[in-house]
Amino acid sequence: MVVPPAEQAHRVRELLDALRAALEGAGPALLPLPADSAAADRLRAAARTDLTLAQGTALVLATSGSTGEAKAVELSADALVTSARATAARLGGHGRWLLALPLEHVAAWQVLVRSAVAGTRPVVAPPGDPSALPGAVAALEDGTDAPHFASLVPTQLARALEVPEAADALARLDAVLLGGAAAPAPLLARAERAGVRVVRTYGSTETSGGCVYDGVALDGVAVALEATGQGDEDDDEGRVLLSGPVLATGYRGRPDLTAEAFVERDERRWYATSDLGRVDAAGRLSVLGRLDDVVVTGGRKVAPLAVERVVAELPGVADVLVVGVPDPEWGQRVVALVVPAAGSAVPSLDAVRGAVRERLGAASAPRDLLVVEAVPVRGIGKPDRRAAAALAVRLLATPS
Repeated sequence: MVVPPAEQAHRVRELLDALRAALEGAGPALLPLPADSAAADRLRAAARTDLTLAQGTALVLATSGSTGEAKAVELSADALVTSARATAARLGGHGRWLLALPLEHVAAWQVLVRSAVAGTRPVVAPPGDPSALPGAVAALEDGTDAPHFASLVPTQLARALEVPEAADALARLDAVLLGGAAAPAPLLARAERAGVRVVRTYGSTETSGGCVYDGVALDGVAVALEATGQGDEDDDEGRVLLSGPVLATGYRGRPDLTAEAFVERDERRWYATSDLGRVDAAGRLSVLGRLDDVVVTGGRKVAPLAVERVVAELPGVADVLVVGVPDPEWGQRVVALVVPAAGSAVPSLDAVRGAVRERLGAASAPRDLLVVEAVPVRGIGKPDRRAAAALAVRLLATPS
């Protein structure tokens, strides 16, 4: 069942029923098309091929990952339902969900899967309108004493916290799952002060959505690290591998990409992510950023996300994105694009370098600080590092 993007937001009730049938094996798999027309055309063409869907497939979702190439991820009913049940176990039981994400994202479809498994229907709220949250949460609460949940990305949470009524509404929920992008520490602190219970999630379309909550894998999911072959990782750092019954079957019509992403290690099937991670002594995972985002400066590797976490905690910083730009001496130079907090001055470059140097070492300290009105993003809040790097190059080349 192919669902054009223009119809998705208006057919939630119908799509939930169709999804429930697919999960039970009583209806066809669903293929929601992405909003990007070129990617949608490629997936529509793939849907018309003679390829047979893998047994038990209930949902086929588009993802481009770090390559920009649209891929169709086949998700089985077993993987989706297992993920939904594991989420309920972690959150303290099945509940009723607020759907405030576009249906081209796996997190939105997991809201529908969890609703189907729980026998409930979600309440829909426009993704970009925090003023709609109070009414949506009130509708969620109406007539039920079941737990109430929402799934958001950091940009949505940040905007909601700027609207007192929306923040109060989110505070009445039992949990807000937050994923899709890194959550800055100041944002988490603001949410805590507002009484919003945030659960940070990590995962991807290939893992049926979030499968690590607050650094701890869901029941049945395993996390491992693998050396990247790039040289000087710490012993407790490496490529993040994820395993368990939540894994996708593979990429439709692309056995080459499936074999590359889904690997066998110790007689177990793993999804090899594109992320660099660290596991602490308690077994808690911290994601340091994407492997292809790592900046190599003077022969040393710098994880931009780690630098961003330090800079985001400094007074006067509302948002920050760290990128590498070409440099004839260092290979790449670390550059921080900073959005100033309202009514505040951004910290000086010396202050930023000092804070980063103290926490992460001299190699990670930005060599330039660029003040911008907003950092480039794509979709509903994922940082666009390619656009940010291009912006940094232009700004550095512009005489001050």
